[in-house]
Amino acid sequence: MSQSPKFSSQLSPAPEGLRVDLLDRYGLFINGRFVEPASGEWFETISPKDQQPLALIAQAGIKDVNKAVQAARLAQPKWAALPSSERAKYIFRLARLLQERMREFAVIEALEGGKIIREARDFDLPQAVQHFFYHAGWADKLQYAIPGVANPQPLGVVGAIIPWNFPTLMLAWKIAPALATGNTIVLKPAETTSLAALMFCEIVQAAGLPKGVINIITGDGQTGAALVNSKVDKLSFTGSTSVGKMIAAQAGDRKITLELGGKSANIVFADAALNQVVDNIVDSIFANRGHTCCAGSRLLVQEPVHDRLMRLLERRMQTLRIGDPLDKNTDLGPINSLQQLKVIQDLTASGIKEGAEAFTTRTSLPRKGFWFAPTVLINVTPDMRVAQEEIFGPVLSVITFRTPEEAIQLANNTPYGLAAGVWTNKGSKALKVASQLKAGVIWQNTYNRFDPTAAFGGFKESGWGREGGLAGLRAYLKEPKQ
Repeated sequence: MSQSPKFSSQLSPAPEGLRVDLLDRYGLFINGRFVEPASGEWFETISPKDQQPLALIAQAGIKDVNKAVQAARLAQPKWAALPSSERAKYIFRLARLLQERMREFAVIEALEGGKIIREARDFDLPQAVQHFFYHAGWADKLQYAIPGVANPQPLGVVGAIIPWNFPTLMLAWKIAPALATGNTIVLKPAETTSLAALMFCEIVQAAGLPKGVINIITGDGQTGAALVNSKVDKLSFTGSTSVGKMIAAQAGDRKITLELGGKSANIVFADAALNQVVDNIVDSIFANRGHTCCAGSRLLVQEPVHDRLMRLLERRMQTLRIGDPLDKNTDLGPINSLQQLKVIQDLTASGIKEGAEAFTTRTSLPRKGFWFAPTVLINVTPDMRVAQEEIFGPVLSVITFRTPEEAIQLANNTPYGLAAGVWTNKGSKALKVASQLKAGVIWQNTYNRFDPTAAFGGFKESGWGREGGLAGLRAYLKEPKQ
């Protein structure tokens, strides 16, 4: 690649003030209050930017999980029997209380998860609040949610497991529809990002929700496995495809929603507005450090514009600032964990070993913590691991194509089918290509646009079912008898 001009990135630090009171340790939230774990075990949560300890978190064992499920089971009939307008009021209160404390939650997500404060503040938390508001609106209108079903019924108790990349937003994705449809819930956050969910328990108490309606248990994969094997009526999981497959195998006749991995294609045709495309490429793969299931991690570029687009992209990448996630000037924070950092390093190294050429930013990385510079791999071929496996990090694989037919074939040539982007100034071409892409969500001339009223989900190994919108709401209701 040709040398790009250097950009000055000397901006004054603009750190968000911490001013968030953390406890030394957090118990399990069961039946409306915090309790000590029966297991007697605790684990430490740390900040990925400098590996400093933040708090001790309870490790829930099988007894704790069963206790939480029992609390949810006892609370469910009364919750479902409430007038639907009353359930709506409770969910509305959750939305308002979360809205009032958005800044605190944004700081916690940056501190514990490494997400930059701008993304947490301007996207994650507003979206989470919107999901609660949206589902509060549906709570007293369920008779209109499913055509031909005048009296839809809840499933009972929902067991939900969420990932570490969107701690508060994923919590809202699970809790809001479950409550709106008359279910109660037991939710397990990710081990590395438990604090946001535990702070949300304070909101649950402040909203005056009946005891047992929302229960939050913390722990590692063993805790998640215990929840899957417990007597819940529905399982809702967002995370890796490998774990999703295990959950599907153990679900039996229970209803499941699985939102899993992706290797999404961002397709750029020669007639696209390349200056617009560049900023969106950066957003599609480097937002949230690439810790996004629908990240545009494969860039398919039509050959005539490949070289020009790569020059623009390399130039744009030199303006990215890597550093403290609490600094409002930062564009990329640290990788969430050492384990994930090793996965990213391994897959990137495999791509270079197989013949890909890499370019990245020329910014030095902090010495302490878990850091990886945003990287672009060119000369990637479809058979490489970096073109097939989910990296879940700030690494973009670039593949060229000549015709729309070849672009469609390349885009569909993965085990996944979560999302895609199509860049062209011709609407007819975009619609024709989109109609042949095996992806659940397809954006035209944009990327990563979300709305709680729109269903989200994928095909193939990217998941089962939908979240958000009416399709997501229906997943928490009993199916009508034929």
